[in-house]
Amino acid sequence: MTRLTGRALRVTIFIGENDVWHHRPLYSEIVHRAHRAGLAGASVFRGVEGFGASSLVHTSRILSLSEDLPVAIVIVDTEERVRDFLPQLDELVTEGLVILDDCEVIRYVGRDKHASGDQHAGGDQHGDREEKA
Repeated sequence: MTRLTGRALRVTIFIGENDVWHHRPLYSEIVHRAHRAGLAGASVFRGVEGFGASSLVHTSRILSLSEDLPVAIVIVDTEERVRDFLPQLDELVTEGLVILDDCEVIRYVGRDKHASGDQHAGGDQHGDREEKA
């Protein structure tokens, strides 16, 4: 398991819920690519209201306009790993916003894979990976 503590880089990608990459939700493609790239973890958050460069407000309060809500994908890892992943985001994100923030990881602990009945191939829900020498 990776021990990620101290200085890190957070990349947050803001896109629309309906954005797709080859008939697959874009947020899902980003998460799966981050996993394949060995990043520490990725989470997707669905917004209830927002607007972006188009200045069109998307909201879940009006049923007829509840399509294409904002989605944020957050990835945290070492600066080197995040920056190595940026070219993939450049390819995938044709509309939206990608931001980078310096951050400090205080605690990053996965659950015990043997004690949990919720085992996933390749790591737990937080993308634990084997330490590379």
